[in-house]
Amino acid sequence: MKNLLLLCVAFSFQWAIAQTPCVGGMAGPYPCNGYDLQSHIPLSTFNSSGANDSWGWTDPMDGKEYVLMGLEDGTAFIDISDPVNPVYLGKLPTQSSSITWRDMKVYNNHAFVVSEAFGHGMQIFDLTHLRNVTSPPVTFSADAVFNDIDSAHNIVINEDTGFAYTVGGDTYGGGAHFIDISDPLNPVSVGGYSSDGYVHDAQVVTYNGPDSDYTGREIFIGSNGSDQVVSIVDVTDKNNPVGISTISYSNVGYTHQGWFTEDQTYFLIGDEFDESNVGFNTRTIVFDLTDLDNPVEDFEYFGTTPAIDHNGYVIGDNYYLANYAAGLRVIDVSDISNGNMNEVAFFDTYTSDNNASYNGVWNVYPYFGSGNIMINDRSGGFFLVKASAPDNVDPVAVCQDYTASLDSSGQVIVDGTSVDGGSSDDSGFYTITLSQNTFDCSELGDHVVTVTVTDPAGNTDTCSATITVVDDSGASFNCYTDSTVQFDNDTVDYYTLPDYVSNGDVTATDNCSSVLAISQDPVAGTQMPEGVHVISFETTDDEGNTASCSFQLTVEATLGTEDLSFAQGVSIAPNPTQGTISIHSEFENITRISVVGITGKRLMDLDNVNLSTTTMDVSGLSNGIYFVVLNDKLTKKIIKQ
Repeated sequence: MKNLLLLCVAFSFQWAIAQTPCVGGMAGPYPCNGYDLQSHIPLSTFNSSGANDSWGWTDPMDGKEYVLMGLEDGTAFIDISDPVNPVYLGKLPTQSSSITWRDMKVYNNHAFVVSEAFGHGMQIFDLTHLRNVTSPPVTFSADAVFNDIDSAHNIVINEDTGFAYTVGGDTYGGGAHFIDISDPLNPVSVGGYSSDGYVHDAQVVTYNGPDSDYTGREIFIGSNGSDQVVSIVDVTDKNNPVGISTISYSNVGYTHQGWFTEDQTYFLIGDEFDESNVGFNTRTIVFDLTDLDNPVEDFEYFGTTPAIDHNGYVIGDNYYLANYAAGLRVIDVSDISNGNMNEVAFFDTYTSDNNASYNGVWNVYPYFGSGNIMINDRSGGFFLVKASAPDNVDPVAVCQDYTASLDSSGQVIVDGTSVDGGSSDDSGFYTITLSQNTFDCSELGDHVVTVTVTDPAGNTDTCSATITVVDDSGASFNCYTDSTVQFDNDTVDYYTLPDYVSNGDVTATDNCSSVLAISQDPVAGTQMPEGVHVISFETTDDEGNTASCSFQLTVEATLGTEDLSFAQGVSIAPNPTQGTISIHSEFENITRISVVGITGKRLMDLDNVNLSTTTMDVSGLSNGIYFVVLNDKLTKKIIKQ
């Protein structure tokens, strides 16, 4: 029923152009070589004046693929699980104003969106919302907004480490701003790097290339725009980033963007101004980074048209280049070590010309396991294309075992990448599905699942993996708040501790254990003397995970009628204090003063005072909370700063 609904929705809109094969160099009105048009949604459908960057997300629950399409006024989300009939699900509007530049990346099922618009910050959007859209298109809202930045041109994420890097913004002189996004909805600024000036775009990798000096280090490579360099920085220690080297080259216009080859030996740089400034065809500058400390310009590759290059990405032996007026260009880099690159395919969405202008394709996203490539054309809108060459070779499935921890709701979804031990396909693309990928509390222990690897042509291979489901999280407490109580009555000098658990004041819940035994320390019925006491609670779930909580209980003497009058006439100032306090009693002279710590230990005593107003120097005490006991019958709390 759901698939039928999506199909009906897709057909109810008149804008979607369905699959058109590349025949005789054309896919309908679009010049092509080796790529078929899957579908097209014009920009007008999104009610926006222009498109820009793009990225993608594959749902780990069911393998469905989604496009994140940057627009001048927000971010559009498109379901491409049926690539011939894509569904425009809705738009996340800009956080402030519309502007040409917007960029987004994905980490842990969340989208992180930045813009050069003033006051935009970084939007964070939980992509699992896309699973439940029933009446598209809808207007989405950000789940969180990170305001440690006002604006930024771009964002890069290293998914290995859980760190995001915004660049070209209002912090660190336009350089890199480091953000810990391991908890996606609660990002934390952890530093930055500004030594090499403004950064327009970047790539950050956990390095595994030929320079063994940096194996395992987190390496940032920034394309620094008009500063006309590429900077290589070791950002492993966020408190102490270390510049390694910079790259320069001839005929510099605007160092726009670059990307590593998969073996991290070569770095391909695109300059956004050189074609129009100098007049040659699309140029890609190739640097040999065998030694990160001493990068060497290896050679220059010139394309088949004079169009401006924008963003490019390497997958396997192919370099996928967004080439503005020349569309998507696919360049073979398998022989790059011998100075050879060769265009093997293209799809041109801008049909007017291939001139050195800013018309046409801003970005391509070639990372979908299905092999579908999203093309974002500035004025043409959304295009989805796929290689048309036949493929009769099965992929190679390689499995690895995986331990999956249940979440707080007692469930876990295992992503196919978690059991992928190095599968491959000659196309460079594949998807992974599991015979079972969702587990709950009833399924603790080992499960042997079948892992199916499928390439874009539908060829498959399988292997088996053992998924060990564990519950390693303790219960969650709803603890009692800090409180102040008085003696049971005016004839005793103690407070009898109640059973906070049986009273329902302290509770605990667990993802898997339905019944939890909670211990209280001190136990109910304990007679607590005057002072501050820590009351703690502990429970252990069925899997042996222990959790605890505590609160502070302040016990004060019960005030009789005369004591109450005394208490009502006492004042202490200033409070908080940094040194001396003044104590005034309106109805009864102060005869004795004691200062007690939160543990109940007496720290200061002043006897034989017999004054209505006096002072006391507490500057020698450490900063914290203390209790001033007057005439051994009235306790007042003070804060020492």
